[in-house]
Amino acid sequence: MFNLIAIVILVLIAGVLLYASRQPDHLHVERSILIKAPAAKIFAFINDFHRWEAWSPYNKDPAMKKTYSGSDSGQGAHYAWVGNKDVGQGEITLVDSTPPSKLVFDLHMIKPFEGRNVAAFSLAAEGSDTRVSWSLDDKHKLIHKIMCLFMNLDQMIGKDFEVGLARLKDIAEK
Repeated sequence: MFNLIAIVILVLIAGVLLYASRQPDHLHVERSILIKAPAAKIFAFINDFHRWEAWSPYNKDPAMKKTYSGSDSGQGAHYAWVGNKDVGQGEITLVDSTPPSKLVFDLHMIKPFEGRNVAAFSLAAEGSDTRVSWSLDDKHKLIHKIMCLFMNLDQMIGKDFEVGLARLKDIAEK
């Protein structure tokens, strides 16, 4: 009986691993919003990590330790944090800043899960408004593919992006 249970468990594990291995190797999450403000005004809130405090959805821990280094803003600016289980630990570096239309970041998550991602903002004029898009790209290893079988990362991350973009809209339109 024990052998049969062990075989069934091994077959189930093998099935999950096989199914997960066939999932996409890449995750792309993107959300956008239309803001009634010029791109240059919005760009300034994103280009300077010190200004993220006003709109970032990731300030969920009031005791979070934050460290800023590198440039004050623009390419080379660096921000690191250590916080509770809601924010974890990580660092982000602004690697491309093209005013007022594009920002690209190297995001290194340390806790709760190790990972490197590319995050980006693009800003495009639509009449007198600006379309702001926030995206994240990740290459999935097998462990990430297995996790994605049990949780929808697009929904989880996308919800945070929607909150952040709504806050950005609020402050930029004032």
